[in-house]
Amino acid sequence: MEELPIKGAYLHTPRLFHDDRGTFMESFRAADLAEAAGHGLRLSQANTSVSAKGVIRGVHYADVPPSQAKYVTCLSGRILDVIVDLRVGSPTFGEHVPVVLDSESFRSVYISEGLGHGFAVLSDSATVFYLCSEPYAPTRERGLNPLDPELGIDWQVAEPILSEKDVQAPTMKQALDEGLLPDFETCTTFYKTLS
Repeated sequence: MEELPIKGAYLHTPRLFHDDRGTFMESFRAADLAEAAGHGLRLSQANTSVSAKGVIRGVHYADVPPSQAKYVTCLSGRILDVIVDLRVGSPTFGEHVPVVLDSESFRSVYISEGLGHGFAVLSDSATVFYLCSEPYAPTRERGLNPLDPELGIDWQVAEPILSEKDVQAPTMKQALDEGLLPDFETCTTFYKTLS
C-alpha cells in the first residue's frame, strides 16, 4: 500500500503468483489497509460495473458523514482511474491523481470518504469491482461533470460516453458555490472516528 499525492488515497500493488494454472494474488488485506490508512474498511456493499470503451463513470462522491469509501479493482480490461480532492480547505483541494488499473497488474485504489472518484475505459471493455464502506444512498450521492475544464482531467478517450446524470452534474465551481462539496475539517474529524 502506498499513499498517493492526495491524503486519504492509496494504491495497492499485489504480488502476483504465476504458474501453469494461471495467476493468484491477494487483492485486498484488511490489515494492510488499516496499517496504511490508520483504519480499516467496513464492508457494506460490493458493486461491479461492466463498461464499453470510452465510457466515463464519475466524478462521484457522497456527503460526509458517512460518505462512502471505495476500494476499486479492474478485473478485466484497462481503465484510467481518477481520484479528485473535493474537500474544501484541503491542501490538495481541486487536484486529481490518475492511476491506470488493469487486469495485468491487478492494482487497486482505496479512496477515502470525501474524495471524488471516476474512471474511463481505455480497453474494448472493462469490468470494475468496488468494495464500499456504506450502501448506496441516493439522497447523499453527489457528482461533478467529469468533462468540467476546471477539473482539468485528461481522460485519454477520444469520444467520451457519459450517463445523462453525469452530463447534467454541476461543475466544480457550481458545486462549491452551492455548498455541495465536503469540508476538509469535517472529513478529518470523521476519519478519526474510524480508527
